[in-house]
Amino acid sequence: MRDRIATHLTWLEAELQAWDDELRQFSNQNPTWHAADEVLQSVPSVGSITAMTLIAELPELGQLDRQEIATLVGVAPMNRDSGCKLGNYRTQGRRARVRSVLYMAALSASRFTPIIRAFYENLVKRGKEHKVALTACMRKLLVILNTMVKNKTPWRDAGKTA
Repeated sequence: MRDRIATHLTWLEAELQAWDDELRQFSNQNPTWHAADEVLQSVPSVGSITAMTLIAELPELGQLDRQEIATLVGVAPMNRDSGCKLGNYRTQGRRARVRSVLYMAALSASRFTPIIRAFYENLVKRGKEHKVALTACMRKLLVILNTMVKNKTPWRDAGKTA
């Protein structure tokens, strides 16, 4: 039984690799996608999966302003007021696949990317919950990526440009 499971896992890994290669080849054939992929992957916390998901699932990236892109993805805080009742601000689901890969990228960025890390630590020091601070990092990272794609400029680390 273990041999059959190991054989099946090997087959699944080969299929995954084939899909990744096909997706990469398709991206390289499309100049717009290829340019966006290079710009997105220049950010330290954005890998190939995140870049390809953003390109495929969020074709509006680089075309909308920061509020519109955040609302479209579902990381913009929306108020829950009704009449005289003041509610809490919450994010509401829009594009779940984009949000899930953005979550992992923001989690990585909050640890290893200096700008996002400083932003995250500042929010936590001000008393925000970790999940709320991470959602704010998701939005900040998305806005940065949107601007980079719009201007076709790769990532520049603030510490290295001095």
